[in-house]
Amino acid sequence: MLDKKNYANGQKVYELIGEKLTYFFKNGKVKAKGNFVSGQMEGEWNFYRETGQLWQIGNFKKGKKNGIWLRYDKNDNLEYQENFENDKIQKSSENEN
Repeated sequence: MLDKKNYANGQKVYELIGEKLTYFFKNGKVKAKGNFVSGQMEGEWNFYRETGQLWQIGNFKKGKKNGIWLRYDKNDNLEYQENFENDKIQKSSENEN
């Protein structure tokens, strides 16, 4: 997961400070950020589009999707919500616009 350190253009792929892990796009904008505990994603993570716009908010437990996941469209509207337990979808609901 943390093998590649830099893109060809020199931009770092990720930065780990304590238990806070941030992934970057090649253009330097944040791709994803959240807690990284004992070598695994943990707790709430935010995922972004290459434009810097929020794309998803999700939760992990010991590296597996667990809890509520929200996905937003390019107009910042809630696209859908999913509920995971141990990496398996329990419930999914699309937003009716």
